[in-house]
Amino acid sequence: MKQRILFSLFGLLGTLALQAQLVPAATYREPYRPQYHFTPPQNWINDPNGLVYLNGEYHLFYQYNPFENTWGHMSWGHAVSKDLLRWDHLPVALQEFDNPDGKSKTMIFSGSAVVDKANTSGLCPPGTSDCLVAIYTSHVHEDGKETAQHQSLAYSTDGGRTFGQYAGNPVLQLNSKQFRDPSVFWYAPGKKWVMAVVKPNQHLTMFYESKDLKSWSLMSSFGKVGDTSRIWECPALVEVPIEGEPGKTKWVLFISAGHPQEGAIGMQYYVGHFDGRQFTLDKASPAAKPPLYSSYVDWGKDYYAAIPFNNLPVTHKKPVMLGWMNNWEYARKLPTKPFNGLMSVPREIGLRRIGTELHLVQQPIAGVTALRGAAITQPKFTVANGTPRNIPVASATAYELACTFTPGTARSVSIDLTQSTGRYIRLTFDATNKTQAYVRLDRTQSGQTSFAESFASVESAPVRLVDGQLTLRVLVDASSIEVFINEGERVISDLFFPDGPTTGLKVTATGGNAAIQNLTVWSLQPTMLAQKP
Repeated sequence: MKQRILFSLFGLLGTLALQAQLVPAATYREPYRPQYHFTPPQNWINDPNGLVYLNGEYHLFYQYNPFENTWGHMSWGHAVSKDLLRWDHLPVALQEFDNPDGKSKTMIFSGSAVVDKANTSGLCPPGTSDCLVAIYTSHVHEDGKETAQHQSLAYSTDGGRTFGQYAGNPVLQLNSKQFRDPSVFWYAPGKKWVMAVVKPNQHLTMFYESKDLKSWSLMSSFGKVGDTSRIWECPALVEVPIEGEPGKTKWVLFISAGHPQEGAIGMQYYVGHFDGRQFTLDKASPAAKPPLYSSYVDWGKDYYAAIPFNNLPVTHKKPVMLGWMNNWEYARKLPTKPFNGLMSVPREIGLRRIGTELHLVQQPIAGVTALRGAAITQPKFTVANGTPRNIPVASATAYELACTFTPGTARSVSIDLTQSTGRYIRLTFDATNKTQAYVRLDRTQSGQTSFAESFASVESAPVRLVDGQLTLRVLVDASSIEVFINEGERVISDLFFPDGPTTGLKVTATGGNAAIQNLTVWSLQPTMLAQKP
């Protein structure tokens, strides 16, 4: 009980610190503030943590600094939603604390949350069917230097509003400074809990099992496959349905690691089989053979540490994931105040068979369409070589674009988004290379870019034409863009910071004529503006 009171006090102090700095009249109206992507009222966020559904609420925990707009004092922020789009902010759930030695502190690093329906852990009162258990990395540090990383438990009996620490923490340790990001789920065939956790510098994912969430035994490991250009973080093992093949699934292992652009961070996925003890990569997995590029989750520079929701209701036919839209290359330098960092739109994930391979596909959750407001629709038209077509938008800040086109004789087809005087984000289908076509997102002229040398960039995703056509679905918010290509076969997610008022779109063809089959732009209604911290 003493521990529960202590942690509730930590959460209250964090919330009071947050509220003390707020200017309510301005909150969610600041420059670059997303209107339908999750952001905290203020301060730094990074990885989503503990995504779980319980008693009619989706819980979003996340890496959070309760005191500053930069990384530090890492704790778990908390918000809940009925629809994954409109979020209510709650007090800090788990906060950095002082250790008994009087010298070191423990930050609450990334992890997951599960509903322990049978109370296998015994952490909740007998008969509890909604025991919420958080499994996180305890990051022990002293004088700014890490001394250990191990896995610990906290538990809640009131829907995540308050947490108590398990007295036997840590529950898993290797006497290591680099051992983190536990992702835990219930494996029904084995009637046990399974944890995926990484040794980042060794590019290894370790799989452990437990009957009670407190005692863990090593089963197997997987690693040193695919992209090892950066450390491995935030593993997630998920069973994913195959499109058009009812009842068939494959296991997919997600790892936050490298990126198609050398030196950047991103995510990679591995398609395979999990027998309850070991994950085995399929020969048909894009990650099993070169080129590596076919197994990246997102081709933009701003999608990282995505994990799935646990305990989703049966109404969800596919897993739902949420990622951090930012990049460690420049995250600490973003020109946003009083917040830093945002989450992607929640995405449904599936697998699509293309030739002999199974490829990841991602789409915004269906609820996004309910945000659509005024629409501007362009009937079928031709874009002549070198003659741009200007198209108005119903909202310059938050909108959705849907477009299908046939490149025809054009070598490239470009859409300039978020235009202002001399500024734009350019989305281009480029078929100049005779063996591989690409969609490129160019943010070099998007507005503010000088705050970080690596920010002004062009991202490229290899694409195919389906029946001679390419489809695009683009979600634009005040400072973010997510591009879904060919119904989610490729995704490009990037941040941008316009330095002037934006106007409409412009479509251009080069090297020939292109046929636009349909093009619609909807304004999107804000979901965060009315929420109160």
